[in-house]
Amino acid sequence: MKEQIIILDFGSQYTQVIARRIRECQVYSTILRYDTPAAEIAKMKPKGIILSGGPSSVFDEDAPKPDPALFKLKVPLLGICYGLQMLAESLKGRVEPGLKREYGKGTLEIKDKTCPLFRGLPKRIQVWNSHSDKLTKLPRGFTTVAVTENSDFAAVADIKKHRYGLQFHPEVVHTPRGSVIIKNFVYDICKCGRNWTMLNYLDQAVEEIRKQVGDEKVILGLSGGVDSSVAAALIHRAIGDQLTCIFVNNGLLRAREADAVREVFQNNFKLKLRYENATTMFLKRLKGITSPERKRKVIGKAFIESFTQATKKVGNAKFLAQGTLYPDIIESVPIAGNPAALIKSHHNVGGLPKNLKFELLEPLKCLFKDEVRLLGLELGLPKSMVYRHPFPGPGLGVRILGDVTRQRIRILKEADTIVLEEMKSSGWYYKVWQAFAVLLPVKSVGVMGDERTYEYTIAVRVVESKDGMTADWVKLPYEVLEKISNRIINEVKGANRVCYDISSKPPATIEWE
Repeated sequence: MKEQIIILDFGSQYTQVIARRIRECQVYSTILRYDTPAAEIAKMKPKGIILSGGPSSVFDEDAPKPDPALFKLKVPLLGICYGLQMLAESLKGRVEPGLKREYGKGTLEIKDKTCPLFRGLPKRIQVWNSHSDKLTKLPRGFTTVAVTENSDFAAVADIKKHRYGLQFHPEVVHTPRGSVIIKNFVYDICKCGRNWTMLNYLDQAVEEIRKQVGDEKVILGLSGGVDSSVAAALIHRAIGDQLTCIFVNNGLLRAREADAVREVFQNNFKLKLRYENATTMFLKRLKGITSPERKRKVIGKAFIESFTQATKKVGNAKFLAQGTLYPDIIESVPIAGNPAALIKSHHNVGGLPKNLKFELLEPLKCLFKDEVRLLGLELGLPKSMVYRHPFPGPGLGVRILGDVTRQRIRILKEADTIVLEEMKSSGWYYKVWQAFAVLLPVKSVGVMGDERTYEYTIAVRVVESKDGMTADWVKLPYEVLEKISNRIINEVKGANRVCYDISSKPPATIEWE
C-alpha cells in the first residue's frame, strides 16, 4: 500500500491546493469528506491527516465536525484555519469570535524554533490569513509556537502527540515559505518518503486496470483531448486489444485533428480505433441554431446517439472508460453557502443512456491535470498532444457565433490554424493556457488590392491561467499579433478584419459562447 496523507475537507476553497502541495513533495494525498468514519480512515493507514479550512464557524449549529474517534488515532494531525479551530474545540480548547477579522497578508513571528514545523525558517515570515474566529484557550498538552499581530495562537503544537494547528494558510502562494512548513510536516513529522512518481504510478495503474478488467472488453470515447488520450494510452498499455476506442468526428474539430488522432493511435500505438464520421448529421442538426446553450445541447445529444450506435457495433464490452480527473470527482462539502460541486462527467460521454449498462473504468481519477500530462509523456504520447490547449466539448460550434455552416467552419478552421502555427513558431504556445480564433457574425467593408470586400471578422483570444477558473489576457508582442493578423487577412478567404480580445475572466469568460 502506498504512503499517503489524508486531507479531510471542511469545504475550503484551498483543499485541492493542499493536496497539490503534498504531491509536489512526491507523496500521495487523498481528499475525503470531513465526516469520514475514523475506522475507515484507519484502514487506509495514513502517515498523517490534515484538517482543511472552511467557510463555517465552529459556533454554527450545523458546523461540520469530524468523527470524534479521529482524535484517538495515533497519526500526526495538522489543522489549518477552521481545521485548527475544530481540532481545538474537539480537544476541549476554546474558540471565540474575533473582535477583528484577520484577512490577507500578515507577519508570523516564530516563538519556538525547535518546533519541527518551522525547521529551516527565519524568525519572521509572511503568511496569508483568512478567518474571523480565533483560538483563545489551548487544549491540554498544546503550546504556542508562533504568533501574528492579531493572534497569540497563530501556530500551536502538542509535539509529543504530533498534533499541530495553524491559523493561517501555508498552502497558498501568498504564504511564500508555506511549502517549507508542509514539507516539514510530510517528511519530518509524518516520516513519508518521496515515493509518488509517475513511473511508480504507471506500474501501479497498469496492475490495477488488469485486476479490475480481467478478460473483459473496454470501450473508450476518444476525443483527441489530453485526458481521453492519456487514458487510452494507459489502458492500452495494460490490456492491449481488449480496448476499443471510438472517435466521433462531429465536423467541428480543428483542422487535421481527426487525422492526427488516427495517426497517433492507429499507426503508432496500433490501438483498435473505430472512426465514426458524423459530420453531415451534426451540421444538419445545427442548421439555423444560434443560441450557444442550444448548440451545446444539440451537439451533446447528437454525440450520444453517434457514440451509442458505435458501441453496439463493438459489442460485448463490459466497461466504459473515461478520462475523469481527480478534481472532477471530488464533491466539495455543501456547508454555509459553499454549494456542492456536482461530480462532472467527461465532456464527451456524459449523459449516456443508462440502458448501456457499462461499468465505469476511470484510471486517471486520482490525478491532477499536470500529473496527467507527465503520465502522457511517460507513456510515449507526443508533446503536441499532451500539452494541447483546452478545447471545448462542442468544438468549433461554440466558437462560431451565429449559424454553423460549412463555409463558416472552413473560415474558422483556417484562421485557428494560423493562430496556433504562429504561437508555436514564436515560442509562445507552451507559455500560455489557451490560444484560439473566434468567428464573429459581423461583416465589414475592407479593401484588398483594388477591390472592396465585405467579409467576416476574426477575434483572436490568448489567455494565461492556472486552472481555467480565472484568466488574464496575454500581452503578446506586437510582431506576433501583426503576423497573425496579416496571415489571416491574406490567407483566409472570407475574413478581412482581425481583433484581439483584451478582456479577463472575470468578468468575461475564456470562450466567447
